[in-house]
Amino acid sequence: PEIANYPFTTLVPNLGVVEYRDHKSFVMADIPGIIEGANEGKGLGHRFLKHIERNPVLLFMVPADSENIRKEFEILKKELKLFNEDLSQKDFVFAITKSDMLDDELKALLLEENKDLNPMFISSVSGDGILNLKDTLWSLLNQ
Repeated sequence: PEIANYPFTTLVPNLGVVEYRDHKSFVMADIPGIIEGANEGKGLGHRFLKHIERNPVLLFMVPADSENIRKEFEILKKELKLFNEDLSQKDFVFAITKSDMLDDELKALLLEENKDLNPMFISSVSGDGILNLKDTLWSLLNQ
C-alpha cells in the first residue's frame, strides 16, 4: 500500500500478512480512514464499513498530532455503531501513532486522559511499541 504523511493515503482496503514470533503470522486489513457521516455513506463510507464487519478484532489508530485524539476515536466508534450495532461490541485496540513525536510527559498525560481506552503508543518510524502491539493483537485473535 502507499504510505505517506497525510490523511487518507489509503484509498482502497488492503490485506497484508503481519509476521509474528516463531514464524507465526496473521492477516490485517488496512481500511481507509473513516470520516464523520460515513455511516450515511459520506466519503467512501459504506464501501469500507462493510469490510470492517468481517474482522474479529479492530485496531483504531489515531495520530499523535491530531487536534483532539479522544474526539477522533469517539467519531470512529460512533460511525461503526451507527452503521452496525454489532461492530461496537467487537474487541478493539486503541493505538496512538507517531508517538516518536511525544515526550514522556505528554505520553503520561495522554495515558491519563484516555486510561479507559488503554492506549498503546506506537511509531512506525522508530519501531517503538510495534512488538507490544503485535503481542496484544495476537492475544486477542487467539482468545
